[in-house]
Amino acid sequence: MRKFLLPALLLPLCFILARNPQQDPQGAPPAAKNARRPPPPGVSTPGVKRAMSAITPDAVFPIEGAPDWQVLTDDAVWVTNSPKNTVHRLDPKTNKVLAAVTVGTRPCSGLAAGFGTVWVPNCGDRSGEGKSLSRIDMKTNEVVATLPIGPAQSEGGVATGAGSFWMVSDQKGVLSRIDPATNKVIAEITVPEKSAAVNFGEDAAWVTTPAANTLTRVDPKTNQVTATIAVGPGPRFLTVGAGSIWTLNQGDGSISRVDGKTAKLIATIEAGISGPGGEIAFGEGHVWATIFQIPITEIDPATNTVVKQWVGPGGDSIRVGHGSVWLSNLQAGNVWRFSARQP
Repeated sequence: MRKFLLPALLLPLCFILARNPQQDPQGAPPAAKNARRPPPPGVSTPGVKRAMSAITPDAVFPIEGAPDWQVLTDDAVWVTNSPKNTVHRLDPKTNKVLAAVTVGTRPCSGLAAGFGTVWVPNCGDRSGEGKSLSRIDMKTNEVVATLPIGPAQSEGGVATGAGSFWMVSDQKGVLSRIDPATNKVIAEITVPEKSAAVNFGEDAAWVTTPAANTLTRVDPKTNQVTATIAVGPGPRFLTVGAGSIWTLNQGDGSISRVDGKTAKLIATIEAGISGPGGEIAFGEGHVWATIFQIPITEIDPATNTVVKQWVGPGGDSIRVGHGSVWLSNLQAGNVWRFSARQP
């Protein structure tokens, strides 16, 4: 992990290694490769840091491969597994893995739920061939549609909202809006080049552009960009909650908070979780972020401060719901479930 932005040509490789440590072109074992990276600094506030070894998961879900992106639904937690081309369904009632659903090649760039299905972007092979979008029926655990459109980047995010599915589909700056009734693209909205992720909330679609250090607001009524907001360096992942949009800024490890109504930057929170990979989520009234070696960072929107931060092995993707924090551990091949009310 680094506190500065990596050269542009090195960033894609670092993201691939962060999400897929088994794909190391130098042949080093994943554990050794990551051990050579200095850990992010984390926060300096006294009494905030804790050791991951001090908390015990309420459940551990073994998933052979590389469990990664997540989405939560009313009765399930869904997790991608890129090496196996699968999405796994976890049952929060029984703490069992209920199903492994085969999707397209290399599911990547987030998951979304809506209109009775889980939406799965697939990155295709290493050359980019075979990109697609799978839809899994939440009742039958079967793929019911495969669309010939894929994500612009392997590290991003997708969303549902305003009766549509949203995904950045082209590095040139295209936000695709898909009608779930027809599985057709009904709008291609111009956003900044090299945009990465989209989320939906506060009556708008919000798009991150890491290279430009910006967050873009798109009005779903007009399919037009209505605001471009400067945030922290390298914003890639984002979440919506407490009336705000929150970006995890990979460049300096900060988190930017943007007001959902005014589209104004209202806070910059120092979290000390810089570097490639990571993710951010909202749940149980708080903001939660993850990165390798600092698996959980908890932020209170009432004070815009990090209130707890757990340091140690683990981390990669995070979601919060069903009274729990769900943490994908790509390197360990499992998913941890923790109570969201840790001391």
